[in-house]
Amino acid sequence: MYFQIHQPHRMRKYTIFDIGKNPDYFDDNKNREVMEKVAKKCYLPATQVLIDNALAHPGRFKCAFSITGVALDQMEKSAPEVISKLQELNSTGCVEFLGETYYHSLSYLFNKDEFRSQVESHDKKIQQLFGQKPQVFRNTELIYYNELASVVESMGYKAILAEGADHVLGWRSPNFVYHAKTTKGLKLLLKNYKLSDDIAFRFSQRTWEGWPLTASKFIDWAHPQLGDSINLFMDYETFGEHQWEDTGIFEFMRHMPAEALSRGMGFKKPSELLAVPAKDEIDMHTPVSWADVERDTSAWLGNKMQDHAAAKLYSLREAVIGTGDARLIEDWRKLTTSDHFYYMCTKWFNDGDVHKYFNPYETPYESYIAFMNILQDLQMRCETIDHAKTISAEAQSQAM
Repeated sequence: MYFQIHQPHRMRKYTIFDIGKNPDYFDDNKNREVMEKVAKKCYLPATQVLIDNALAHPGRFKCAFSITGVALDQMEKSAPEVISKLQELNSTGCVEFLGETYYHSLSYLFNKDEFRSQVESHDKKIQQLFGQKPQVFRNTELIYYNELASVVESMGYKAILAEGADHVLGWRSPNFVYHAKTTKGLKLLLKNYKLSDDIAFRFSQRTWEGWPLTASKFIDWAHPQLGDSINLFMDYETFGEHQWEDTGIFEFMRHMPAEALSRGMGFKKPSELLAVPAKDEIDMHTPVSWADVERDTSAWLGNKMQDHAAAKLYSLREAVIGTGDARLIEDWRKLTTSDHFYYMCTKWFNDGDVHKYFNPYETPYESYIAFMNILQDLQMRCETIDHAKTISAEAQSQAM
């Protein structure tokens, strides 16, 4: 079981009249409000359920987390009790923390140096808070393809998570450990999206033929499946936020581990699967993600607004880093968070309800305008700093 925790720094509704006058791009009040709400509804009660399971089944119940740096930063600021609760979970020995990009960014697709920098920053944060050095990597939104695998292996990781997409697997099962093509020995662990989504998306759907989903019924479905491991990957907000407490989601999670263990099934941390021989090699030429029916990158880079915004953002990197201004660099990196591009998505068909649920803007066009206004202001700040440096250098030269 692998859980993803992420909360973006949501932008203010930044208008053209703010450009050049207001360097505060993010809605701190909204971000604090969301973090406090989700901590109360999900992070605290869900983590207590995992702690209870770890104590009830010592050494037998195990799970994994990837938590973005921006989520951890907001927890430290607005909900430090969540950090304490996760550290309590960590002290049971049942949990493994995975590596990823600090800012939940699409940086690998645009700038490899930025990608490496963000991953290294995230590793340091995980070691600081939880005393673990990640061995297994999870890229933003589970985006994966061959080229990424070789880079991740070169950074010292031993395995990577990816979506068990049907169009890639064909007749093969996601329930085996695979070898990542283009690598010497990187293991590839694939999401069983059917069983994962039964919990994450269908759990409370009364029109679903599987409703109500009990722990016993779920293990009835999982137990007969052949393979090395059944990989259940989902957002942690599944528990209490996406699926509310009154759906029974916490009771499901409280009882499911015991049900699985009673049937002879066990739980593993991702790194414990490194010793399992690879069943086959998986070849993914183009990026595959866990989002939407297409399982590609079109949720973030599927229209001209998204493409233009991303290209403009990454074109500023060299200038931003060159300023050496810590706040400016941090602001720019917060803007690399993939959510900002997700808010610009115009797919309103099979995945429309999902996109609207996660979008704080009334329209994707409103999000695009605010983002581009911010980029214009950020570029002006770069130019101002560079101009000041030039004047300072000339003054020093004349003084000499």
